[in-house]
Amino acid sequence: MTMEVNWFAVIAAGVSAFMLGGIWYGPLFGKMWQAENGLSDEQLAEGNMAKIFGLALVLSLVAAFVFGMFLGPDVDVQFGAMAGFSAGLFWVGAALGIVYLFERRSLKHWAINAGYVTLQFTLYGVIFGLLS
Repeated sequence: MTMEVNWFAVIAAGVSAFMLGGIWYGPLFGKMWQAENGLSDEQLAEGNMAKIFGLALVLSLVAAFVFGMFLGPDVDVQFGAMAGFSAGLFWVGAALGIVYLFERRSLKHWAINAGYVTLQFTLYGVIFGLLS
């Protein structure tokens, strides 16, 4: 069994999701996300940022790789975008929703995180579609 993976698309998709996260959890929704998690500026500053950002990039690349395997080698932009949107919202977002219900987290918190993963996987699909 051979596995065809477009490594350029994996890297482009993984890096794009990492960059999207910086914008999403920074200027767009950073303060709301922080408030929903009950985190102070001091608590955020205490984290090992090299470890957090390094592992976030690795996990973005892993997710892009596996999603690329799921899509296969010949995907167009429209299918890639719809598959990514569906995976982000209805697989990952729904799974987050189940966890958040039991953890008694807010709808706002879910919307911030599910919105990110929905755009993340949509972006993955678009990139794989463009680079197929």
